[in-house]
Amino acid sequence: MVFLLMPFIGLSQKSASSPLAKYSSEWNAAKYAVCTTAAQAKYMTEDERTTIYVLNLARMNPKLFCKSVVTPYCEQAGIDMSSEHFYLSLVKRLNEMEPLGLLQPDKACWVSAACYAEIAGNAGRTGHERKNTECEQVKRYNGECCSYGVHGAAAIIVDLLVDEGVQSLGHREILLTEYRKIGVATRPHKKYGTNTVLDLVF
Repeated sequence: MVFLLMPFIGLSQKSASSPLAKYSSEWNAAKYAVCTTAAQAKYMTEDERTTIYVLNLARMNPKLFCKSVVTPYCEQAGIDMSSEHFYLSLVKRLNEMEPLGLLQPDKACWVSAACYAEIAGNAGRTGHERKNTECEQVKRYNGECCSYGVHGAAAIIVDLLVDEGVQSLGHREILLTEYRKIGVATRPHKKYGTNTVLDLVF
């Protein structure tokens, strides 16, 4: 699926110690420092590492993520939150779930994600099909999420969690499941400008 929600516009991230501090100062609490699991994974870009950071924050405190990030993001994106099924079901899920374990960076997952993000971006395609490409040989994931046309770590994670138009809610299920390792890669996309691939393993 293709996701084209507008990214939430907030305060400059440069002045915040947490990538979510522009949504709420609560995210600057010292306890959330453990979510920076990918800080030393220098094979990934800063944006890719930040995407893991934001996902870990959502997994560690889903209720706060729902209140401080999802709601204002969806309001700015123009989603009718009083009746929109995908938003309402996400709010219910985040407010009822227990915290999940933090995801650790995995270089093999990143190689898998980077290869596919490059191939898909150059071809201007969507989906998860790797057959007859070099990416078939380096494939490493039990769950994969692909985002198109969305910029910024928080926007990517919220967009995939809302999962608008995806009846199976497959991206949400992957990101809110007990996976242990992850690789994230963002590359240019011929049709949508950018695409981000998240590959996760147990």
